[in-house]
Amino acid sequence: MKLLQGKTALVTGASRGIGRGIALMFAEQGANVAFTYLSSVEKGQALEQELAAKGIKAKGYRSDAASYKEADDLVNSVVTDFGTIDILVNNAGITRDGLLMRMTEENWDAVMNANLKSVFNLTKAVQRPMLKQKKGSIINMSSVVGLKGNGGQSNYAASKAGIIGFTKSVALELGSRNIRCNAIAPGFIETEMTAALDQKVVEGWRQAIPLKRGGTSEDVANLTTFLASDMSSYITGQVISVCGGMLT
Repeated sequence: MKLLQGKTALVTGASRGIGRGIALMFAEQGANVAFTYLSSVEKGQALEQELAAKGIKAKGYRSDAASYKEADDLVNSVVTDFGTIDILVNNAGITRDGLLMRMTEENWDAVMNANLKSVFNLTKAVQRPMLKQKKGSIINMSSVVGLKGNGGQSNYAASKAGIIGFTKSVALELGSRNIRCNAIAPGFIETEMTAALDQKVVEGWRQAIPLKRGGTSEDVANLTTFLASDMSSYITGQVISVCGGMLT
């Protein structure tokens, strides 16, 4: 039997990168998949067709996770369309890198809203169906940068560290209702964005990692699938790194 057979998952920011990899693996494991995109409309529409071709119910929603109202409306729409939400993956996020001395208030607020407020918005909204059914798995995408910091990313690091504190608090609040909440901290994951970087720089990053390679979206999706499944039914409030040993 497939690990997520009969479950409904909501994945934010799934039109590309890690989110896309998670949505595809969830579908392969039998989950019905609702997902969001914001600017990548064509990619979102293509993903919906690709997921549906795997024999599950799939639907993409154009929604801004940083908006409290849009997040609430989204959850209501997904429950109407799918009947329930068993799994929430808070994956949507952005970067606006720069040294603190040059960082604008707008760049700080944009990252905090897209990365951290979005997690609050969706988690608060999805409580309703999960409390009603007395079960659920919430998975929040943090980062190794949220654990160790990184020069030029004070806004991003703060948002990802905030996700960790939020995750642990939600796990304590909702554990008695059989709702689990965990965080994943990816390291250097190779996606479309890293493919556009100087390959000599990328190779230097790879060699600094004990496993001598960058991670893939599939590496992150494997852990996400485990945390979404009943195989992890006694795991909550944890932060698990997918970093090839970078933090070791």
